Amino acid sequence: MRAPIIRGLCAVAVGAAILPLGLASTVGATVSPTCRPHHATAYVANMGSGTVTPINTATNKVGKAITVGRGPYEIAITPNGKTAYVTYNVPYARGTVTTIRLATGTVGTSIKTGQDPLVMAITPNGRTVYVIDWGPSTVTPISTATNTAGKPIPVGSFPMEIAITPNGKTAYVANGGDDSVTPIRTATNTALKAINFGNPRWIGVDIAITPNGRTAYALTWDAVIPINTSTNAAGKPIMIPGFNGVRLGERLIAITPNGKTVYAASPNAGTVTPISTATNKAGKPIKVGKYPFTLAITPNGKVVEVVNQGSDTVTPIYTATNRVGKPIPVGSNPWAVAITPDSRTAYVVNNGDGTVTPISIITGRAGKPISVGSAPVAIAITR
Repeated sequence: MRAPIIRGLCAVAVGAAILPLGLASTVGATVSPTCRPHHATAYVANMGSGTVTPINTATNKVGKAITVGRGPYEIAITPNGKTAYVTYNVPYARGTVTTIRLATGTVGTSIKTGQDPLVMAITPNGRTVYVIDWGPSTVTPISTATNTAGKPIPVGSFPMEIAITPNGKTAYVANGGDDSVTPIRTATNTALKAINFGNPRWIGVDIAITPNGRTAYALTWDAVIPINTSTNAAGKPIMIPGFNGVRLGERLIAITPNGKTVYAASPNAGTVTPISTATNKAGKPIKVGKYPFTLAITPNGKVVEVVNQGSDTVTPIYTATNRVGKPIPVGSNPWAVAITPDSRTAYVVNNGDGTVTPISIITGRAGKPISVGSAPVAIAITR
């Protein structure tokens, strides 16, 4: 059965009411922001060819590839859309992060960090990039105003992922080598007391923070652990099925924009578990494809797009009912996904065949594959 059209995605405002298109006259109406196509640009990091490929999301046409160096692994864009930061994969991680001036598509400063800088996050105000240095178990802060690195911040063993509170005051680092999460106070760039889970099975794999900033959810091998951000105290583990393992590059946990539901993927079980943030109770696991590797939620909160690396598909989960749509075939070895700000299109990076598959979120159909560079692994979209 074909995936349903998402009703209410495009709407018009008539007076104080918001009505779906087709249900009201558009005379004198204002089209809502979710109905306007967002002419953003997607940037794809190609690990095999040492380039970053821009894609115009209005036309799905690629621009001139930007040469950055061997093994680009992750890309992050400042909130103002002016600068991208690129990290590099082991063994090509040279202890540097590269900047790209997006207005001109030119490579800028090379910033020295710690060994193996792989994963990063940017503060909501865009002033600081926090880069996880996997090898020495540190985090390096980078000032975006000067593109200079600060003193590395010691965290737990083999940090895997990082998330920053919406107010930008605290960064939380999930440590893959021990059962802990390290909070970092961004005002001083100092690590606070580690949050220990007390069980060696519960190794930090991924982390996400609710939109109100009150709770961080740390994903471990077989549980999701809520953390009260005001006290940095860990709550009772929420058990989920399957053994997640520890692999860099996975994005296995996401929270809806309204903050009501956490979705946590279990790769080896082939499921995604919804968790109510009001009760911290897990719902029934949702069966998706083989080895869900990454997931993303549309900005309007209506759809979770789950990339199934083992079956070369994407499974949409409709958050209103938690039912799945028809699996959407994509390219070989899908690795990452990013969604346009208008919630219209998901772009899936296919590591195995050097393409990006655009998916219409409204119809649940894949478009023509877009050829990029060799072995793409990451994607970021301007706001």
